[in-house]
Amino acid sequence: MSDSEEVSSLNQAEHEQISTSLEVEQIEVNLFRSKSLWLPMRARGVFGGQVISQALVSATNCVNPALALHSLHCYFLTSGSPSTPIIYSVERLREGKSYATRSVKAVQNGNIIFIMLCSFQKPEPWQPKHQWTMPVVPRPEECQDEESSYLRVIQDPKSHPKLVEFFQERLTERVRSPIYVKLAKSHHIDKEGVVRYMYWMKVRDTPKYEPPFQKCILGYISDMHFIASASRIMKLKRGGTGPDGLSMLSTIDHAIWYYSNDFDAADWLLYEMDCPSAGSGRAIVHGRIFARDGTLVAVTSQEGVIRANIRGPAEPKPSPKL
Repeated sequence: MSDSEEVSSLNQAEHEQISTSLEVEQIEVNLFRSKSLWLPMRARGVFGGQVISQALVSATNCVNPALALHSLHCYFLTSGSPSTPIIYSVERLREGKSYATRSVKAVQNGNIIFIMLCSFQKPEPWQPKHQWTMPVVPRPEECQDEESSYLRVIQDPKSHPKLVEFFQERLTERVRSPIYVKLAKSHHIDKEGVVRYMYWMKVRDTPKYEPPFQKCILGYISDMHFIASASRIMKLKRGGTGPDGLSMLSTIDHAIWYYSNDFDAADWLLYEMDCPSAGSGRAIVHGRIFARDGTLVAVTSQEGVIRANIRGPAEPKPSPKL
């Protein structure tokens, strides 16, 4: 079987539906409960994008449908466990004619693990528009999917057995994901010396959902490869040693600003990412998500803990008491 045939076979394997990943059960007027939770490979807790999207579904269910989600700001306070449902508690903070604001607290085992503020606006399509131009990248049909790149490493006789084992796990996880990913440009350096990563992403086998749910799906997508792009830009490697080894990578906060109410996550979206700054064990990444026609759908930002395998200076011992 050729690589392309094997990838095609893998892509036909059963994967989780995005509607299942985002589904919450309403248990009271402003209370919702998760129905499925995903723990990514070697992660500290539940996938952050899933928590964001489920919180968005909960908040959207508590808003007048005439208002459209335009922004969210959230903090991850502690890792979520996949073994216990998350309860999403929505608070109705503001009910204006043009804007409404909701807060969402995600609770697990009595502890708040995540908080989010999100704002909804009555659309004003008659107002003037401006946006950055979409970067020039190969069309998604010309790009290799992640499954193919993992298979290439697995099938390479020169690959170390531990590397093969790692990518076999990644491949199994990737084919079960509801999101299809292709690398558009890797470690692209522009004229100003800014390093960027660019991915084509879309939902697998999904019907055309209504705009409010499309934005919840985008919340899920927005966390994929995001803070990890900072470690790649800094050339930190998992399993490495010393200053080149990555010892910890975890999201602190995340924000999205939506500038389109008419996009389809089942069609390819280009996610462009860069890292303006990193230091003191933290890094910030910025992103722009474009539809295939060049429309800037959303702008994203995220800060996370990012630590190398190096220790800081030892703390001075306290002076003995006289």
